[in-house]
Amino acid sequence: MPEISRFYGIVIYMYIADHNPPHFHIWYDDYKATMTITDGIVTGSLPRRAIKMVYEWLDLHKEELMENWERLSNRESANKIEPLK
Repeated sequence: MPEISRFYGIVIYMYIADHNPPHFHIWYDDYKATMTITDGIVTGSLPRRAIKMVYEWLDLHKEELMENWERLSNRESANKIEPLK
């Protein structure tokens, strides 16, 4: 599971050839969640502050996330994405 980005203790991962809809995995302390790329639907549990930061990061990098989704669906390596600053 390639690490895509890391910021403020939040780690973003994507699995190779994962199921649809396009999404990514979020780890923050003892919390784990997934978020869809296209509409930002969250499953799992994250503190409100972490969710807000991930939404902000998603808005900035949605196109790059979709490119990585396609790359991983084709079993290619993913590119790192800039962290939230």
